[in-house]
Amino acid sequence: MSSSLDKLKALTSKLESKLEKKEKSPQKPAVVVSKKEVVEEKKTVKKVSTPTKKPFTKTSGSSKKGTSNNAQDVREENIERVEVLFEKLKIFEKAPDFENIFVYKAMNLSGIGLKEEDFAQAREGKYIQVIAITYEPDKNGKKKAKNISLGYFGKAETLEVGLKNEIIEFVLRWRYEKAFQNVEHYKDLIARVEVPSSTLF
Repeated sequence: MSSSLDKLKALTSKLESKLEKKEKSPQKPAVVVSKKEVVEEKKTVKKVSTPTKKPFTKTSGSSKKGTSNNAQDVREENIERVEVLFEKLKIFEKAPDFENIFVYKAMNLSGIGLKEEDFAQAREGKYIQVIAITYEPDKNGKKKAKNISLGYFGKAETLEVGLKNEIIEFVLRWRYEKAFQNVEHYKDLIARVEVPSSTLF
């Protein structure tokens, strides 16, 4: 059991470090443009509505597992594994469309710890569930968090170790893909404002 726990911790660490490297990687040098071009670009941007974010789509000719050399390959491998676990854990029973599982704002796991101090520890007497979080307006129009159960797996003490590890992996890999999407979202927003040419992107 400890070896499975070590593997999950290693996976978490690996995913976080690769995402960190992606965020810190040097970008193309900024192109110097005139003020007139910037003003015209801003006018164009205002007319265009912000598109709905879609999850990462696979590209042809990608490298096979174990040969990832950049963030794009890592992301592709990650999303493929999320889809495998989506089917294996029968998340499709509550969320039939795989493409739509990334519209949720966050994803949590009840009954199993995901913090450093209690990572992968099942809480005795608790029920194991994958919980998606979304925000919906109440009757007064105020946005409130809403929890949606995407998978129920019974009591913690009866949960088989292999299944527990796959549940944890699904949540972590979902969060990893969501982090990629959040990075893209903020890059898009930054691109819509005037920034000094000396910035990285």
